Amino acid sequence: MNKRVLSTKDRLIRSAANLFRVRGYHGVGLNDLLAHANAPKGSLYHHFPDGKPDLAKAAAVWASDEMLRLIAVSFEEARTFEDGMTTLCHKLAKLFDLAGRWDGCPISSTLFEGPDNEDFRACAEQLFNGWIAEGAEAAERLGDAPEAARRKSERMFIMVQGGWTLARARRSSDVLRELPRLLT
Repeated sequence: MNKRVLSTKDRLIRSAANLFRVRGYHGVGLNDLLAHANAPKGSLYHHFPDGKPDLAKAAAVWASDEMLRLIAVSFEEARTFEDGMTTLCHKLAKLFDLAGRWDGCPISSTLFEGPDNEDFRACAEQLFNGWIAEGAEAAERLGDAPEAARRKSERMFIMVQGGWTLARARRSSDVLRELPRLLT
């Protein structure tokens, strides 16, 4: 099998996303990031001139893009919003189980546990609004009016975020599998 070799920049982003998800922003030092990414010392500032904060935003964007793909795939074949939500929650539960540990949301762990600054908060808002927009687009495609679709998608977002937190506390992906029945 031909495995794609990641660029140094991509290795830094993925390493940051993984490390921040597990340890939080403050729990990861620059040396940890460089070692995990197998990257030379100068590469961090070469690719991310403002250092760790720039890398944190890039890692959050990468993680958000992965979630956007998961939402899109979950609703692709859905006949109803509830069907898509069920698929999404089951996929998230499977990811939860496959991880073998109970980590936080890579965006929240990175941007809300990072420096208390407006850039991080604005980045998180933009990324989470993207998730809501993706869900709302699916709800509209499945027959909801735009405002109802947005409200439904916001409920889904709040449920998934809260469900992930409760699943972490209980160390059980069953919480995620039960979320769709709460949607109606």
